Amino acid sequence: MVLVNQAFEEYYQNLYGRRWGSLRASLLASAPAVPYTQGLRKPYYLDRGSIIAAQTLPLPAGGLILDACAAPGGKSLVILSRMPKDAKLLANELSRERRRRLHKTLDAHLDGDTRSQARITGFDAAALAAKPGERNRFDGILLDVPCSSEAHILCNPRRLAQWTAARPRFLAKRQWSLLSAAFLLLKPGGALVYVTCALSQEENDGVAARLERKYGAALMAEEPAFHEGEKTRYGRILLPDAGGGIGPIYAARFRKRAVLP
Repeated sequence: MVLVNQAFEEYYQNLYGRRWGSLRASLLASAPAVPYTQGLRKPYYLDRGSIIAAQTLPLPAGGLILDACAAPGGKSLVILSRMPKDAKLLANELSRERRRRLHKTLDAHLDGDTRSQARITGFDAAALAAKPGERNRFDGILLDVPCSSEAHILCNPRRLAQWTAARPRFLAKRQWSLLSAAFLLLKPGGALVYVTCALSQEENDGVAARLERKYGAALMAEEPAFHEGEKTRYGRILLPDAGGGIGPIYAARFRKRAVLP
């Protein structure tokens, strides 16, 4: 028996029109994870879209990089495998349980020298920007936020039955608090990549648009450095019905122009 939540179906039908049927089917038939091996002791398996998203973060020659919502650790591995030897990474995760998983992932897949470039932390990324001395601290930030993750909802009858249109609205508020804080934490000249695995435009370009409205001349939106998927106003989105099962992954990249008080 296939469970259908009519409110869920209407919400995404309104967003994607006739495409929703094929997109829905592709979400239920998710592509297998692929092995990422560059610079690792053993392969780590994850969605190819996640690899692409993590690779969109420009890495400085040195300095401090933040993976703001790092668990389970796949994107941290991608960053660390590409990171210059003089750079350091804060792999941050608020949840203690997910932080334990993050420790295991980094310890199992990295050699000693690369592992020493990463420190695992557990602060609230949305609250950190309010602390004195923390703003303008990081040379680059990857922000892969908690999101609707519709592919997981469709495969989970309990979560699908509980879904309402309030969910993307609630998540967009949390995402905005994380994105605005991350921009304050970024050094001038640094890049911030905002990532979701959501289909909801409210959580993707909608959140990115709020950043532009609030900080205006202090930021510059940049095209993410990948060509797969579909262009949106602020970034690109990889959707599984058009990309051989990859995604969903949305990425938008911003460059900070000036110090903010």
